[in-house]
Amino acid sequence: MTLHLQPITLEEAKTFIAALHRHNPKVVGWKFGIGLNDGEKVVGVAVVGRPVSRVIQAREAYTAEVLRNCTDGTPHAASKLYAACWRACRAMGYRRLITTTLRSEPGTSLVAAGFTELYAIKGRSWDCPSRPRVDSHTIEDRVLWELVA
Repeated sequence: MTLHLQPITLEEAKTFIAALHRHNPKVVGWKFGIGLNDGEKVVGVAVVGRPVSRVIQAREAYTAEVLRNCTDGTPHAASKLYAACWRACRAMGYRRLITTTLRSEPGTSLVAAGFTELYAIKGRSWDCPSRPRVDSHTIEDRVLWELVA
């Protein structure tokens, strides 16, 4: 099976992610997205945006983040999308691409795409007394990964 990259709109990506993502259905943020098809249907999407971390946003102007990488389980689709995101980011002048995974996820597709594991991020709630919120995300430790030019 040959996999082909394709452009994808935000709405198409959101629909695919809502249907198939394991733990984070809603995506917030968008610089661009990449679709992947097998010649008949879309088998994966990746969404790239600015870094979620305000500290990284403020400190590192040439950093982008893969906010979602979602596939239907097609072999090699996730690593192909990560690699395509990096090529697109480099073409636009970005010097660093980051993403996070849950600690329970192996990161095999990230390693295959050339990412390096940096450090663990403690899982926490966004809810606090000064700004009450209902958590809609998974509160689990995460791992930060990066690719650097």
